[in-house]
Amino acid sequence: MEQAHPLTRPDGSPLRLLVVDDEVNIAELIAMALRYEGWHVSTAHTGSRAVAAAKEHRPDAVVLDIMLPDFDGMEVLRRIRSLDPDVPVLFLTARDAVEDRIAGLTAGGDDYVTKPFSLEEVVARLRALMRRAGARQEASSSVLTVGDLTLDEDSREVFRAGEEVPLTATEFELLRFLMRNPRRVLSKAQILDRVWNYDFGGQANVVELYISYLRKKIDAGRQPMIHTMRGAGYVLKPAP
Repeated sequence: MEQAHPLTRPDGSPLRLLVVDDEVNIAELIAMALRYEGWHVSTAHTGSRAVAAAKEHRPDAVVLDIMLPDFDGMEVLRRIRSLDPDVPVLFLTARDAVEDRIAGLTAGGDDYVTKPFSLEEVVARLRALMRRAGARQEASSSVLTVGDLTLDEDSREVFRAGEEVPLTATEFELLRFLMRNPRRVLSKAQILDRVWNYDFGGQANVVELYISYLRKKIDAGRQPMIHTMRGAGYVLKPAP
């Protein structure tokens, strides 16, 4: 299944999500699905840890279980909303009573998913919440921006610090894939599959070759944005 273009923060970095559920397996399943979607995910398994994590990470959205071992999701919501009154919240609950829905939404929750749920449903609800909250969706704009680097998918123009950078068709596709996944380490296999549409290990050196081409054009004489993570792959992130 083709992965949807990720929602991002205005600077192109991944959206931050906090998943709160006392069932560790459920929290990790949701986190794994949303990391695949390109989100930066942290988890908490108690109300107190959830509030602490919200203070530390300032999430762009929260997936919040109603039933927690110390205090309930409604109290977590009140405390998180005191930090950020507008953060979208998706409630998880094993109960499906109308009174619970009304109570949750009245308390400020934005949407409601009843256990058992599908991961696809959680992802879809969150994407809808973030669109309503005004997050920029790359698919709706032809321009990708990471730091001082911009790429226009329609005109196929690339600029670094306002200076145009001419790229070949393959260099452009490679840079587009990197820019759609800022701060995310991408393996050679992932890059081969997405940019060259094939995957055979003997040709992984073609990725190294084109990364070196890109570096000469994007990073030459500037603070580097394309970084090698030894044994893992490559990552593009804003220059410090």
